[in-house]
Amino acid sequence: MYGHVRSTTGDEPIFMIKISVYGPGLKLIDHVYTDEDGYYSVAVAAGETVTVRFDTHHSLTNADSWQPSLITDVVTDDTVPLDRRLVPVGQFADTARGVDILAAFLLASAVEEPEYAAHATTRLSQLKQNTLFLQHIQAELLRHFTEQEEA
Repeated sequence: MYGHVRSTTGDEPIFMIKISVYGPGLKLIDHVYTDEDGYYSVAVAAGETVTVRFDTHHSLTNADSWQPSLITDVVTDDTVPLDRRLVPVGQFADTARGVDILAAFLLASAVEEPEYAAHATTRLSQLKQNTLFLQHIQAELLRHFTEQEEA
């Protein structure tokens, strides 16, 4: 599986985005990082149904720069790229992107270690949603990560 990660606000590639691939039961299969041109490649057997999360890593300088993204039920393939565009922190997220970002944070809440929480709260607190329902989910995720961060 391979692809290209870029910004939604332009066409610039995003360096050092962590691509995590999960199998059934959210078992981590592998993870890789984008190169300086925003490209990545991860070895996953063709025909597998996986979940893919595009996110930052708490130890990197871009940890508070980009909102995460999630793709579920992807059948792996080496012939078609799996490209993604990420929303910069502080930018408006339309409804579809808002759902995508919140879904990625929801998955992260199930699989990430406590050190992820500080950067999740920073990014979630700057997310601009356009519906009350998404704002409610955002508030609950923010509460969860704030509690995790303080624990």
